[in-house]
Amino acid sequence: MIIVDAHQHYWEPSRGDYGWLAQAPAALRRAFLPNDLRAQRQAAGVQYSVLVQAAPTEAETRYLFELAHEDAAVVGVVGWVDMETDDVGAHIEALVRDGNGLLRGLRPMAQDIADPDWLARPSLDRAFDCIHDCGLAFDALVDMRHLPALLRRLHRHPHLNVVLDHAGKPAIADGRFDQWTSWIDELAQHPQLHCKLSGLLTLLGEQVDEDAIEPYVADLFSHFGPERLMWGSDWPVLTTHADFAQWLRIAMKLTERYAAGSLAEVFGANAVRFYALDVDLPDQNLMPHQNLRSTS
Repeated sequence: MIIVDAHQHYWEPSRGDYGWLAQAPAALRRAFLPNDLRAQRQAAGVQYSVLVQAAPTEAETRYLFELAHEDAAVVGVVGWVDMETDDVGAHIEALVRDGNGLLRGLRPMAQDIADPDWLARPSLDRAFDCIHDCGLAFDALVDMRHLPALLRRLHRHPHLNVVLDHAGKPAIADGRFDQWTSWIDELAQHPQLHCKLSGLLTLLGEQVDEDAIEPYVADLFSHFGPERLMWGSDWPVLTTHADFAQWLRIAMKLTERYAAGSLAEVFGANAVRFYALDVDLPDQNLMPHQNLRSTS
């Protein structure tokens, strides 16, 4: 089975553009680069990876392109662009060109923007149009405050391929479920929205408790089905709570429990299809309706 990690990071704090690291756990305030992950990924049997931005600069996106050339497992990059700049289209096209096929999506760090309605601003329409026109996906890095605005954006751009990072960051540590699942119910009715099975362990307290995340995973499968979920490690943020292989085992076990027989889709084929990655999959890894990237 081909396994694709749909969400991992590299960063080098000495670059100076990772402002959020100042408030992050001390264990994360160091460099995490290809040599730190390569052996763990290989031991876990993960062949490919999508590298996701961690700094709100185009310079960091180009840095990720460089790292992708050092790490043969990286088959796609989700980058960053200032979506409110007047010439946003030119900026996106330049990143597409500089990535030479690596740029597969864009992600503003919406969770760090004070305005919870930012994603719904009409001033962003031009950027979203260009993302779609360039054949890119949109990664929604949000928490529950932003889900109403994301819903409005989905209404405005019904043909844009969107993925919800880390399941929208439900308040698992507080045991709050009803508000999150209500929003997921509305969001999942938009067929262009996919969701990453990622980042859930780090929403817990200090202890890793599989039982605490299970209701959320069950709800994700109920709403999105195995066709619109894709696994991501969220490494190295993951390392504050578990190692790479541990989270992979937990996620596989829960997937088998709630969508038996769909490991190939959730752990590989869905990410390949969604991000249009240059990865050859055995025919048996694709459901009949998954052999083309969705354009809905």
